[in-house]
Amino acid sequence: METVGFDVEQITFGPKHHLFGYIGQCLTIPWSEDGHYILSLEVGFHDRMPRPTDAARVVLVDTQNKNRIVRVDETRAWNFQQGTMFYWHPRAAKTRFFFNDRDPANGHVFTVLYDVGERRRVREYRFSDTPIGNSGVSPTGHAFLALNYGRLARLRLVTGYPGSLDWSKDHAAPGDDGIFVVDIESGSKRILVSYQQLARRLEKHVPESKGTPLFINHTLWDRSGKRVYFFVRGGWRVRRGKRINTPCSIKSDGTDLVLHEKHIGGHPEWGEGTKLIGRDGRNQIFYDVVEKRVTGRLGTPDVFPDPEGDISLSPDGRWFVNGSSKGGVNRYVVLRLADGHYGRTAAFSRGMYKGDLRIDSAPRWNRTSDAILVPGVTAGKTRQLFVIHMRPQK
Repeated sequence: METVGFDVEQITFGPKHHLFGYIGQCLTIPWSEDGHYILSLEVGFHDRMPRPTDAARVVLVDTQNKNRIVRVDETRAWNFQQGTMFYWHPRAAKTRFFFNDRDPANGHVFTVLYDVGERRRVREYRFSDTPIGNSGVSPTGHAFLALNYGRLARLRLVTGYPGSLDWSKDHAAPGDDGIFVVDIESGSKRILVSYQQLARRLEKHVPESKGTPLFINHTLWDRSGKRVYFFVRGGWRVRRGKRINTPCSIKSDGTDLVLHEKHIGGHPEWGEGTKLIGRDGRNQIFYDVVEKRVTGRLGTPDVFPDPEGDISLSPDGRWFVNGSSKGGVNRYVVLRLADGHYGRTAAFSRGMYKGDLRIDSAPRWNRTSDAILVPGVTAGKTRQLFVIHMRPQK
């Protein structure tokens, strides 16, 4: 029953372009803890990929002052799909947030912890031997996952940072590269799983994968910070040969690595416990990574005509949003899990984006689970941010 209603508010305006980046998976929330600020990047173009010399402004949208733009820093580690991997620090979400940056002198990627109150970088996580950047902060706030974005720029440009050093470029499956875990308090790092480990496992199931340069996308913490889901990929920039796209899960202590046979779509989301939300055929489904099977369904194909769309579960676990892209526009369906009531939003233009110039639907919830941040292209052809406000529910 379509009974959920919405009001839409545009919160950024031209002539500059504004974006948050990435999907609202796994409690990626653009709003500060008190709702005062929304994080955004500000750039002067959106018709090409960023070059190594192109810096993006790091800005705050002041929701308590008519959405005034507050410019606080800049970054040389960003792209149009994922932005700069913004995350408010779960243990200090009122004032501190993470973003990635790149040293223009040597191409080293690193992660920044910024304090809004102090208006300065309070810490930089730099590793000269393995220059890595944040790819997902644990909801517990104890650590963040990190990747070699130079490798991504080489093997899948849309998710990498041009001009970044790729220290493992000479190896298809290096033992000193993969997913890292960085302890936020101590600043120490460890490798969670290496490309070498993954290659050995892949070769048993996909023999033709041997020798294929591998990369990793979408490292997703579960809501407890105990498990990570990700994709190991290869062959995406080669016209011939088999494309590797294998979903994996692993415990955050490095044990219980599983290469899953069941693929549930490219942008899944963690539900509660060990369940993921994704796609199975025409259905939006729950998939249990421990039981390795589909365990339930959300809505129907009529409610979610594109279950492969970008999806996000609200922080309170009561609401689910699916954002689909078709015909040059993004549309959203919001479902209340308790009773199946749902609503559809109006369309948001995607402009002329295609290929590496992505403008995914990427819905991101606020902390009170009653508003969603989304991107769109305005009539003036600038890329801006909009908030979908849910009307009070009975």
